[in-house]
Amino acid sequence: MSDDIEESSAPLIEHLAELRTRLIHSAMYFLVGMIICFTVAQPIFNFLTAPLCSQLAERGQDCDLIFISPQEGFFVAIKVSLLGGLILSFPFIANQMWRFVAPGLYKNEKGAFLPFIIASPFMFVLGASFAFFVVTPLAYDFFLGFQQFGTSGEVIDGVEGAAPLSVVFQGSAQEYLNLTIKFIVAFGLCFQLPVLLTLMGKAGLVSAGGLRAVRKYAVVGILVLAALVTPPDVITQGILFVVVYGLYEISIQLVARVERQREAKLRAEGLWFEDDEDEDDLAGEDTHPEDDEEPKA
Repeated sequence: MSDDIEESSAPLIEHLAELRTRLIHSAMYFLVGMIICFTVAQPIFNFLTAPLCSQLAERGQDCDLIFISPQEGFFVAIKVSLLGGLILSFPFIANQMWRFVAPGLYKNEKGAFLPFIIASPFMFVLGASFAFFVVTPLAYDFFLGFQQFGTSGEVIDGVEGAAPLSVVFQGSAQEYLNLTIKFIVAFGLCFQLPVLLTLMGKAGLVSAGGLRAVRKYAVVGILVLAALVTPPDVITQGILFVVVYGLYEISIQLVARVERQREAKLRAEGLWFEDDEDEDDLAGEDTHPEDDEEPKA
């Protein structure tokens, strides 16, 4: 009995040792990427300020950010390094994840799973780019529109009156970076929706009919998500809602395509039955309509 327990525990120990090795390698890749980005943190930060500087330039203002504490510059460099290190090391970390998972998959499972590993970073970069080049300039244009520029006081009877109040932007570098990173990460993660739902559809966890049936709940969930991950302004919330809902509709089409491919494969192998098709069509619908009929007199 004890021999059986020792034999069964051996593979588990091997998997845990393999997992530890992959995690150590991933941490080392991330650390190297972070160190590389720390050495060029200032140019990276200057690049991230482009949306703000362009909006200020259109208003004839200088692009000046300030440090409100002595250590703020250091923490700004650390945050830039964290973000850049994660992006720089992600392909290597994904490779470590794949090398840990791949030995436990069959050949057909590897062929099905690998495209999603490749699509995930691509969609994140696409979402981050959309946030940085489209959403962020619109957001800062909206925020900066609340500035108030005072002019010299009006001279009345030789006496100069008091100048109106002037309220202009003098932003903290750390606060600006936090908001910009929030935009980038939020849209990057939201763009993972088609990848996630298509993978779940391939695994049989969701269906196109089921996603259509819960569409109204998805709309409410997306509205709540837009309110949580974006600043309290209608423009960015509206953009995020439109984009994520569009991705949800695209996901439905992708899941339907996966279902058609699976059906074609099963039909070719002679394993498809009409009952399977009926179950898909009736998902989320009442399967006993006769129960709803009123009894006849």
